[in-house]
Amino acid sequence: MLFLIARGLTLGLTAGILPGPIQSLIIQMTLTQGWRKSIVLVFSPLISDIPVIVLTVFVLAQFPPEFIRAIQIVGGLFVLWLARGAWLNFRAGVMIGAGGETLALSVRQLLARGLMTNLLSPGPYLFWGTVNGPLLVDGLRQSVLHGAAFLIAFYGSFLGVLAAFVAVFNRVRTLDARLTRALLLIITILLLGFGLS
Repeated sequence: MLFLIARGLTLGLTAGILPGPIQSLIIQMTLTQGWRKSIVLVFSPLISDIPVIVLTVFVLAQFPPEFIRAIQIVGGLFVLWLARGAWLNFRAGVMIGAGGETLALSVRQLLARGLMTNLLSPGPYLFWGTVNGPLLVDGLRQSVLHGAAFLIAFYGSFLGVLAAFVAVFNRVRTLDARLTRALLLIITILLLGFGLS
């Protein structure tokens, strides 16, 4: 069981630190909406990964590679849509932080964006289909407790890293507006890169 817990912790840290659409969205929304609203995004992978885990572990293995490619294309288009929104905010001169006006989103809208980002991104499907899925199946073959230990370790470290992003970038909001606008431009470029890739 210790092997599965160690693997879960390591993979969770890796998944949280590696740049991806959900990390970019969390940073962007924390910069524009603040931590009180954006903290809900941390939990979006936990909610949206349930069908992803079921699909990848039990179903996607039965489909041809072309089907996975179609998922990647749809996910890429969605991330490009997010990049477009970030670019429009940047061009409109939206000021980030306590002193600036932002396009206010409700907690429900933020959670919906987080869920859609995760569900339409190919990353979770590929990650669960190739790395986490086999480890989870191996743990479940030993016992339900082994599988649960792996999941708790993975999500504990993954969500912890995402929460740290919210805390750090909420502090960044109080910096000079030019710096935070530059960060918004960088996030837009990152989202564009993820979408195109």
